Amino acid sequence: MKSKPYLEAADVKAIAAAAEAEATKQGWAVTVAIVDDGGHLLHLHRLDGAAPVSAHIAPAKAHSAALGRRDTKGYEDMINQGRYAFLSAPTVEGLLEGGVPIMKDGQCIGAVGVSGVKAPEDAQVARAGVAALGA
Repeated sequence: MKSKPYLEAADVKAIAAAAEAEATKQGWAVTVAIVDDGGHLLHLHRLDGAAPVSAHIAPAKAHSAALGRRDTKGYEDMINQGRYAFLSAPTVEGLLEGGVPIMKDGQCIGAVGVSGVKAPEDAQVARAGVAALGA
């Protein structure tokens, strides 16, 4: 049997704080979602001024990044390049840039999803959160 790392409560708090600090520094009203490796929600915070729909989109981005073990930008690019059939993939939502997996020792241990500003800016906030772990 193999062992693998997992997110602890302190990790989630550090990721959230770093992501929210980046968003605040940039003046961006976003929602930050953090999930475990199975896509289960561990944290959700809609910052002041963020659109209500962002509280649905951010967890969907995080979920897809965790289950797919890849940035959701890859899915968005795939669809934009004409692979529309991917839209029918089961249980996959949030196929927009802004979902970033958290990798540790070659294993996906969770993901961060951000929604509320332009897609590259969402991803910037998510990456700031992931960077807090040094992963």
